[in-house]
Amino acid sequence: MEKIIMEKLEFYAYHGVLQEEKDLGQRFLVDVEIGFEGAKAGKSDKIEDTINYATVYDGVKNIVVNQKFNLIEKLAEEIASYVLTIDKVYWCKVRVNKPQAPIAGIFNNVAIEIMRERND
Repeated sequence: MEKIIMEKLEFYAYHGVLQEEKDLGQRFLVDVEIGFEGAKAGKSDKIEDTINYATVYDGVKNIVVNQKFNLIEKLAEEIASYVLTIDKVYWCKVRVNKPQAPIAGIFNNVAIEIMRERND
């Protein structure tokens, strides 16, 4: 079993409960890990035998930038649901980082991380 790791995919989007978040937007950083069987790709050296991470990036970007959710939990679920539709994917872990969350305090980051497996 192999794993593709995509870290700190950065997007500007409009997710949040507060109206200011919906109006002004903010940065989101997304990490995606994808479990798949990649031994064939290691032997063949052909893109069709692996997961095309450029395609994954485009799908994640489409969800983050073009949809709006109140909760980063929902955003993470939508990303995971998309990733699990990709052929060869067995599981995925998605982490949505919200470094500018509206919290009255000093902090580095707020995040949600989920792990989902293909059911079929």
